[in-house]
Amino acid sequence: MTTRNRGKEGSDDRLFGDIKMQEHLKEAVQDMCYLLTRGFAEKSALQLVGNRYRLNARQQKALHGMSASKQQMERRKQHELTVDQLRNQSVVIDGFNLLIILESALSGAYVFKGLDGCYRDISSVHGTYKRVQKTEEALLLIGNTLNALGVKHVHWILDKPVSNSGRLKTMLRELAEEKGFPWEITLDNNPDKLIAESVEVAVSSDAWVLNQVTGWFNLAGGLIEKLVAVSIIDASTSSV
Repeated sequence: MTTRNRGKEGSDDRLFGDIKMQEHLKEAVQDMCYLLTRGFAEKSALQLVGNRYRLNARQQKALHGMSASKQQMERRKQHELTVDQLRNQSVVIDGFNLLIILESALSGAYVFKGLDGCYRDISSVHGTYKRVQKTEEALLLIGNTLNALGVKHVHWILDKPVSNSGRLKTMLRELAEEKGFPWEITLDNNPDKLIAESVEVAVSSDAWVLNQVTGWFNLAGGLIEKLVAVSIIDASTSSV
């Protein structure tokens, strides 16, 4: 059994736990939205706002995940499916994207709700995925929830270049066989493109994917908001 988790880093309570710091970060999100809406490049906007608010790299990563332009927010809202629309649908899951955010939330890490209503984390994976204590719990939560919602087929897409993606595929297959989940698992070199071009309902919080797909469902959001004692910083209620 693994002893690893995907919880907070040592400095996270200092960087994100203080109420004043959280409000500071939400103000920065509003400034990012203003710049992105007016056509600033993400990298330039992030550098400008990060410098203005004196945010370190970890805080800037959170800022980037919570930010979006008004055009992006509207586009994503128009293509988002509700729970009722999911019954008898086939979904395609951005595997590492969904799994890691749930592992982080279940492990007590800070998670960040963006202007588009999606949750994102600031975990550092860097091309290597390692199973953690909450991995199986997260997978069971996903599988049982999608079954309860009446989803007829689930297509997991995993980044093939990520180390240990093959082991995760085996774990998913074995869990699906044990629990009777209607899962198909694919390793792909360019999963974002595959998901964006799929006719299935996308399950992802990746900003580029959400800007491309014809339909998506915020599964992570629904699951995280039902968990107890999750450390959430919510920018979705910011006035922009």
